[in-house]
Amino acid sequence: GWDEARRIIHERQLELGIIPQGTLLTERTAEIPAWETLSPDEQRLYARQMEVFAAMLTHVDEQIGRVIETLERTGQLDNTLIFVTADNGSSGEGGLTGSFNETYVLNGLQTPFEANMSHIEDWGGPSTYPHFHAGWALAGNTPFQYFKQIVHRGGIQDALIVHWPEGIESSGEIRQQYHHITDIAPTILDVTGTPLFEEIDGVEQMDMDGVSMAYSFNEAAAPTQHPEQYYELFGNRALYQDGWKAVTIHAGRMPWNLNRVAPFEDDVWELYNLNEDFSEAVNLADENPEKLEELKTRWEELAWENNVYPLYDDMVMRISKQQDNLFGDRKEFVYFNPGARRIAEKASAPVKGRSHSIETKLDLSGGEEGVILACGGFTGGYTLFIRDNKVHYDYNYYHGLYYSLESPALPRGEVNIRFNFIEDGGTTEGIPGGIGELYVNGEKVDEVTMPEMHISTFSLSETFDVGIDAGTPVSNKYRVTNHYPFTGDLDRVIVRLTE
Repeated sequence: GWDEARRIIHERQLELGIIPQGTLLTERTAEIPAWETLSPDEQRLYARQMEVFAAMLTHVDEQIGRVIETLERTGQLDNTLIFVTADNGSSGEGGLTGSFNETYVLNGLQTPFEANMSHIEDWGGPSTYPHFHAGWALAGNTPFQYFKQIVHRGGIQDALIVHWPEGIESSGEIRQQYHHITDIAPTILDVTGTPLFEEIDGVEQMDMDGVSMAYSFNEAAAPTQHPEQYYELFGNRALYQDGWKAVTIHAGRMPWNLNRVAPFEDDVWELYNLNEDFSEAVNLADENPEKLEELKTRWEELAWENNVYPLYDDMVMRISKQQDNLFGDRKEFVYFNPGARRIAEKASAPVKGRSHSIETKLDLSGGEEGVILACGGFTGGYTLFIRDNKVHYDYNYYHGLYYSLESPALPRGEVNIRFNFIEDGGTTEGIPGGIGELYVNGEKVDEVTMPEMHISTFSLSETFDVGIDAGTPVSNKYRVTNHYPFTGDLDRVIVRLTE
């Protein structure tokens, strides 16, 4: 379990010298249960989640190995500068049950344990888009506390491996200078002798914020040349300065709870001396309030200098309104076949939580089938298609739930097909819902109640397509087919916002 994993990892880190001697193992985050308190089913499911993550990590490691082996075989390894790092701390976005479908959290939801258990055998396979329990993220961030999104060290501190035998005299050594991700590009420019151009193709270039790390390659004890760094993410804020760090978690919000909002002035700041407390285990805010206020004041200065303001903390709304920022008050979207394919979900017509219609005109000779329009994939989305001489609309929600509409047999000749959605607030506060209607030649042929729908996200990688479902299938009615392209003549599909 994660508690034992944290203990073992902490011991190994000390033995290897990866962390300074005396570094404390931080307390388990309060929201994470002790492994020993879990039921047998919970332990079995959560162990499976970590097994799948470990398998994926092994796969990634093997692919890095292929690159290394090729460089070695071609005689280029020793003179290739290689950086290996991560983009943040381990992610707690799987929440307190993990998730077979990570898009739950992006819509402000938690995955029911029972829904996860139903996928235990196929976890990590093509019918899941999984994320592990936040307890494993905490173990992955040993010896620190917290997770990705949070700007304590558990969310932002990563190992950086630098490999360059011809440029670094020593090997297998550890450097403790403070550096930030913005320092990698300046390092590459420095060691390759590449100038930073002030202008490229007539475009004035921005200054780089980072500094080169090359000075540390052959001088282990050299003082850091990056003494100060501000952080802000989702309202979480921090300032590092000469070994001191002021940090706050906005609204006490954990990564799996995007719904919590609160005044920023109510946030409680903490203070750590990283020169003596590598893992941020001892909060010194009460002992040294003057230092804390000094760092908070400096954070404000840097925030204004670097366009951090305005702060905004309604994360679910922020995600759901991305399309509004793109399209403004536009109400009609015309998509032509075959050009309208592989359009990013967030760049497609903004229909989530809004009354809208989807309409097309076809000239049917009989026997046509396939997708007219689809957005999303197996993790969620909607699709309008013809199968068995009937037009279908399927909305793929969570827990294997589909809202489905189906017409009688379609006539031949010119046919007008329209799906209409009327948003009425649904059945759950804060979650959109309404009535779906299907029309053929102006006549309503089916109706379905759609009590809960997505707030913001169907998928992180699937697309909006006309005439085909280019990714994984939205509907289980054509799951075995190859993207189910429409076999007839399809000119265009019109999406209208009707609110």
